[in-house]
Amino acid sequence: MSLNESRAAAVFTITNREATPVSKPESLDKIWATDVFTLVKMEEALSKTAFKAMKKTMQTGEPLDPATADDVAAAMKAWALSKGANYFAHVFYPMTAGTAEKHDSFIVSDASGRAVTEFDGGLLVKGEPDGSSFPNGGIRQTNAARGYTYWDPTSPAYILETDNGATLCIPSVFVSWTGEALDKKVPLLRSNKAMNEAGTKVLTLMGEGSVAPLNSSCGAEQEYFLVDSNFANMRPDLLLAGRTLFGAAPAKGQEFDDHYFGAIPQRVQQYMEDVEERLYKLGIPAKTRHNEVAPGQFEIAPYYEAANVAADHQQMLMTVLKNTAKKHGMTCLLHEKPFAGINGSGKHVNWSVGNSTQGNLLDPGSSPSENLNFLLFCGAVIRGVHKYGPLLRAVIASAGNDHRLGANEAPPAILSVYLGSEIEGIFEQIKKGSLDGATDTEMMDLDLSQIIPFAKDTGDRNRTSPFAFTGNRFEFRAVGSEQSVSGPLIAMNTMLADSLEWIAEKLEAELANNDDKSSAVVAVLKELMEEHGNAVFGGDGYSAEWHKMAVEERGLKNLPTTADALPCMNEDYIKDLFANTGVLSNIEVASRYEVYAEIYINSIAVEAKLVSDMAKTTIYPAAMGYLASLADTNAGLSEMGIAMDATVAKDVAGLSGDMMASVAKLNEAMAKEDFASTDEHMQFCAQDIRGYMDDVRAAADALEMEVADELWPLPKYAEMLFIK
Repeated sequence: MSLNESRAAAVFTITNREATPVSKPESLDKIWATDVFTLVKMEEALSKTAFKAMKKTMQTGEPLDPATADDVAAAMKAWALSKGANYFAHVFYPMTAGTAEKHDSFIVSDASGRAVTEFDGGLLVKGEPDGSSFPNGGIRQTNAARGYTYWDPTSPAYILETDNGATLCIPSVFVSWTGEALDKKVPLLRSNKAMNEAGTKVLTLMGEGSVAPLNSSCGAEQEYFLVDSNFANMRPDLLLAGRTLFGAAPAKGQEFDDHYFGAIPQRVQQYMEDVEERLYKLGIPAKTRHNEVAPGQFEIAPYYEAANVAADHQQMLMTVLKNTAKKHGMTCLLHEKPFAGINGSGKHVNWSVGNSTQGNLLDPGSSPSENLNFLLFCGAVIRGVHKYGPLLRAVIASAGNDHRLGANEAPPAILSVYLGSEIEGIFEQIKKGSLDGATDTEMMDLDLSQIIPFAKDTGDRNRTSPFAFTGNRFEFRAVGSEQSVSGPLIAMNTMLADSLEWIAEKLEAELANNDDKSSAVVAVLKELMEEHGNAVFGGDGYSAEWHKMAVEERGLKNLPTTADALPCMNEDYIKDLFANTGVLSNIEVASRYEVYAEIYINSIAVEAKLVSDMAKTTIYPAAMGYLASLADTNAGLSEMGIAMDATVAKDVAGLSGDMMASVAKLNEAMAKEDFASTDEHMQFCAQDIRGYMDDVRAAADALEMEVADELWPLPKYAEMLFIK
C-alpha cells in the first residue's frame, strides 16, 4: 500500500462513498422566508394598531410601547409553536467572531401541575446572560457579572431548525449592567444613527425637501474551503486552529487557473443547493455561487440588505455553511489562510448608503459630474479612508487575516481608495477648482455581428485596492472570511458620519456667502481633496513602488500585522471619533482593544502549541520510523554486498534535527511571560513566535517530501484539495 494506512482508508471511504440523497428543491416562492417572522406574518397575526407600530419601528427605528411588545410576543409565540419550536433564544453577537444564544423553554407549570406555555413582552424584550463570561475587556468581572440582552425589533425573528428540533431566535443587543456595549450590534446601530443624522444635515443643506432616514447597506461575498471530514479529522491543526500548520505544496496547485469559475463538482453542488434552501427559508438572499481561485475553494454571495440585517444574516450564513457541510461529510473552513501557497479566503464587503427619497447616494447616475449629492458622499468616503485608514486596518486585523493581506491574492495593508478613471478624473478637476464634466461613455464593439455592442464601464476593476468604488458602492476587499462584517460596517459608518459632519459645516459656511450650490460643493470638495486626496490611488497596489510612495510621499501607514494595527485604537483621534459620534465611549473602545489583542495572542498561542505537539508526537516519529526502515534496508543490502546511497538518510536526519532544534526555540519563546505591555506581547507573537513556528514548518514540510509516503501520517495537500 503506497499511502499511510489511515490516509489510505480515508481516501477509500471518500472515493467509495454513496452520494447524499438529494430531493428536488421546492420552488423559491414556496420556501422564501418561511422560517422568518416577517411583516407579512405580523400583519396576519397582529391588530392593525400593533402592526402599524411594529412596521414603523422596523422601518424607521421608532420606539415600541410595552403593550405592543406584549401583542408581538403572543403572536410570535403562536407562530413559533406552530413551527414546532418549544424553545426561544435571545441571539447576540459578543466580541468574538461567533454567535451566542441561550435557550429558554416556553413551558412552565401552573398551580395544578399542568404544563402551559408562557411568553410575554417582558420575556421577548429582555434576557439576562452572564456579562463576565464573554470577552469584555475588563468591563465586567466575576463579582460584577450581570449582563442584559434586549430585543432588536429592526431585525426579524426566525426559526433555527436542526435535526434535534427548532428554536425561536430573537436578534438582540448585549450590554452590561452599567450600560456599556458588550457586543457588535449596539455600536453598529449607533453608527447607522450617527451617519443618518450627519447625512440628513448635508442633504437638507443641498435643498432636499424630504429626506427619509438614511441606512447603510451591505452585501458580503463569503469565500470558504471544503475538505472531506475524513481528512479534516486526521488533522489536529484543522480541528483546533482552522488552518494547516504543516503541509508541503502539491505538484499542482492553482497555477493553471483552471478552478476559478470552473464546473462545480457534483458533491459540492449538492451541498450548495442544500445550503441555499436553508438560507432561503431564513430569508437570506443568496445570489451567486461559484468555484473560487484555489482548488477546494468556493464562494457564496448574498444580495445586499440593510446593514444591521445583513450583519445578522452573515452570522447565520456562516453557521449554515458549517452545519450543512457536516451533513454532507465535509468540513467547511472559514479561516483566511487554511492552506499555504495558494489563495486564502476573504469576505468582500460591498457597502453603500441611501434612503427611500434620494435613493442610493453612492450611485453616480448617468452624469456623475452633475450629481452633487453623490460627489459629496463620495468625497466623505475619501476623507474618511484617508483620516481613519489605520482604524479600517484595525477592524479587519486578526491572526488569520495577517497571512492574507498584502499577498498576491488580497489587498495590501495600506488603506487607499480606488475610484475608477471617470470618477477619479472628476475629483482631479475639483482639486483644481473646476467641474467641467465627464467623458462620453465608450461602447464595446467586438466586430461580431451576433454580439450586441454594449457600453463599457467607466472604470476598470482594481483587485489590488483594499477599498474600491465598483459602480454604485464601495467594496472593502480586505475583510477576512472568518470575521463578522459588523466591525468594518461600524468603522465605515462612523468615519462617514464624521466626514459628513465636516462637510455640513463647510458647506453651510460656503452657502452663506454663495447661493450657487455647484460652486459651494466644488469649494468644499476642493479643500477636502487638498487635505485628503492622497488616499486616492488607481495603480497597482501590490507594487513595491506604491508601497514606497504611499508611506514616504503620501504619509499613509503600512500596518502589516495585527500587532501593528490594533494599537491605533488607543490613539486619541480614534477615541474622539467614536465619542463625538456617540458610537462608542472611551471605555468601550478600550475594551475592544483588550478583547481583540487577547484573541490575537491566544490564537498565536494555540497554533504554537499545536506546532510543537504535532512536530514532536506525529512528524518526528514518522521521520524516525523512516530512518529505521532505511537502516534495516541498508543492513539487508550490505549482507548482499550492495552499497546504499546514504544521501536520503542524511537529509532526513538533518531535517529532523533542524525541526526539533526549532521546536526547542519555540517552546522557550512560548514560556516567556514578562511583557511590559499588551502591545509588546503582540509584537513578540508577531515577530518571534510566528518566526519560530515558520522555522519548524519549513523543516517539517521538507521532511514530507523525503519520508516514504506509506509512513507519512497527515493527509497531504493534494488529497485534501483535490479529492471531493
